[in-house]
Amino acid sequence: MTDPAIQDSYPVPDPTIVDPCPATVRNGQCAPDGFTNNHHQQAKSPSQPETFTTGQEMKITDSVEGEGLLESSMRLKPHEAQSYRKKALWVSWVSIVVTLILAVAAFTVSFMRHSASAFGFAFNAALDVLSSFIVIWRYSNAAAVHSAHREYIACVVLGVVFVLSSLCILGKAIHNLATREPPEVDDFLYSVSIVSGITCAVLAGAKFMLGRVLTSRALITDGFNSMVGSIMGFSILISAEVFKHHTEVWFLDGTIGVLIGLIILAYGIKLLVDMVPRVRQTRNYERFE
Repeated sequence: MTDPAIQDSYPVPDPTIVDPCPATVRNGQCAPDGFTNNHHQQAKSPSQPETFTTGQEMKITDSVEGEGLLESSMRLKPHEAQSYRKKALWVSWVSIVVTLILAVAAFTVSFMRHSASAFGFAFNAALDVLSSFIVIWRYSNAAAVHSAHREYIACVVLGVVFVLSSLCILGKAIHNLATREPPEVDDFLYSVSIVSGITCAVLAGAKFMLGRVLTSRALITDGFNSMVGSIMGFSILISAEVFKHHTEVWFLDGTIGVLIGLIILAYGIKLLVDMVPRVRQTRNYERFE
């Protein structure tokens, strides 16, 4: 028989009372109210997908870029990222071959037919070749597929090329307007404009799709350049058709060249303003070179 006095001095703990702190420890701290979040909301099942608000997605993107990686590193599996990287390289090589042929044809048209918009397209096609080479450099290193620093460097180079090319396009277009030089319309001009417009539109769509999946501003910029090339290709057709029936509207061709040059200039400047600070911020995180 045990002594009742001894039992009273060593009371048995109430099993319904537990210390809530260990269940709520986060980074060495307990929840302020001593309760877990499950006390207030129902826990999600393991199979239920996790959703994020816009603010949470922005925080995730900022934190990932702060570590020198693009957002695609959070969404793509390694084999998926490499597959899209190879597709981006293939599209870039196809773009180089196609736009190089179009550039030669458009330069020929611009000098033979005195077309400022054809010259603008030819220069834009040459710019497309350069931008595709920059994208190839961007994705030539398999380990750097998610590298933010490498991405931003490519964008800065693209911005510089855009600005220089826009100045040449503007110079040619303004010269044609100042000398009142009208374009000469023929079947060769029509053929080049139609082929250029359709081909560049297809390339732009492929680049935009890959750029969105890989969260690549460089690929999207390359796609933007191809889209501008498509617009310029069709603008050659429009200006030539208008001039064919209304010769007094001779300035339409040069005006379109000026507008395209200004668009490329504005995009190039915006690219430099956005990307130069990011290159400086992420230079300490480059681990792939």
